[in-house]
Amino acid sequence: MVTWSKRGGVRPEAGMRPFVAPTTLTKVDFTDLTPDPLAFLGQAATIQLEAFEALARAVIEAPTFADKEGLSAAAGVALRKHHALIAELRREGVEPVSMMEPFASGAERFREVIAGSTWHELLLGIHVATGFLDEFFVRLSGGLPTELAGRVRGILSEAGAGPVLAGILQSSIAAQPGLADRLALWGRSIVGDCLLVARSALREAERPSHVHDEAEPVFTELIAEHTRRMDALGLTA
Repeated sequence: MVTWSKRGGVRPEAGMRPFVAPTTLTKVDFTDLTPDPLAFLGQAATIQLEAFEALARAVIEAPTFADKEGLSAAAGVALRKHHALIAELRREGVEPVSMMEPFASGAERFREVIAGSTWHELLLGIHVATGFLDEFFVRLSGGLPTELAGRVRGILSEAGAGPVLAGILQSSIAAQPGLADRLALWGRSIVGDCLLVARSALREAERPSHVHDEAEPVFTELIAEHTRRMDALGLTA
């Protein structure tokens, strides 16, 4: 079980909270929601490993050598991200496996969520999940120690599977009537599970119910990015 550290700092009294108009989208500072660095790295490394394994499955099932080549390169990026995060755990003086094990059940759920029942559903699942969660963890890294935060942002910001997956999916959608409708439904079903994974990463110590309400603007922005990814494929989010 991971122990989440408490973060200090003076919190404003309830009566001192500034008024925010209902129509204003409040920018939430994720610093207070970022977990202990070891837990952050452990979960992020686990997700990258799952992304690599999903891409490896996609390579095996790919119908052409061109698809296999592109997907294998994307898998290599996910594996590189995983190894870089593992290196950060070792830099902290801990055994990486011990920090990843608490997230095993979540990893299994993540694997089931993106698998789908067809190769194209698998591709879209990877595209949606990795795009959403890489962006989320980049934002969440703002609460890590400064130097570590910079390194983590560099790791997770590297362009990975997105362009390759988008290219394959766009070509397939154009060539196969009816595929767009099926994939649009699939994409809408996945984003809710991505939100659950993201919420599970928020700091647990003294996590009141209103924390999720305060974090909603960030999740709203992430969903907007998801919608743009779907729009780029010609799919309705």
